[in-house]
Amino acid sequence: MSFFTDYLADPSRQARLLEMAVEHLVLVGASVGVAVLLGLALGITAHRVDWLAPAILNTASIFLTIPSLALFALLIPLVGIGATPAWVALVMYSLLPIVRNTVSGLNSVDQAVVESAKGMGMGGTTRLLRIELPNAWPVVLAGVRVATLLVVGIAAIAALVGGPGLGQEIYQNGIRRIGSPGALNALLGGTVMIVLLALLLDLLYLAIGRLTIPRGIRE
Repeated sequence: MSFFTDYLADPSRQARLLEMAVEHLVLVGASVGVAVLLGLALGITAHRVDWLAPAILNTASIFLTIPSLALFALLIPLVGIGATPAWVALVMYSLLPIVRNTVSGLNSVDQAVVESAKGMGMGGTTRLLRIELPNAWPVVLAGVRVATLLVVGIAAIAALVGGPGLGQEIYQNGIRRIGSPGALNALLGGTVMIVLLALLLDLLYLAIGRLTIPRGIRE
């Protein structure tokens, strides 16, 4: 353990870990951001068009069943190596929790409220933006939270295809050099930083929920 604390106390290591943590966070944020836009659109479509719902949900489910290493490798001939295949794969992995929770959240909205909005002359888009999505928001946010925490860990595997982030420390300086001095420290260091990122993001979503979900709905 003293070797690991010495590793963490090294200023150059600290700077490198911080740089990779920022890269990791940017990769996750960009992936989840795009997945939120796609997931909301697909979830709303599945909610509004019943016959499309099975196809949308089943496709998103299939994405999540593909082994991450295999998916990264399959994307290389299409988009090359580096951040791009990592980003595409993480978007695909993020979709299911967001789409599923969007559909569930919209389905949970009290239909009496929706009918009242119709009676007041609200159109479909106005009802969606002012009535349905605000009431479905706690469930949607839970899906975004699950998707984010899911891809924080999967993003580490992106290092195998040249992706950025803490996976570089785990793979390049840890797994590839296992048995040599410092390899275990690099493996532990990258892993600990990913766990800390996940905890911080989880706290961030809890704070967002506190700020954006009315107390009556939250309780």
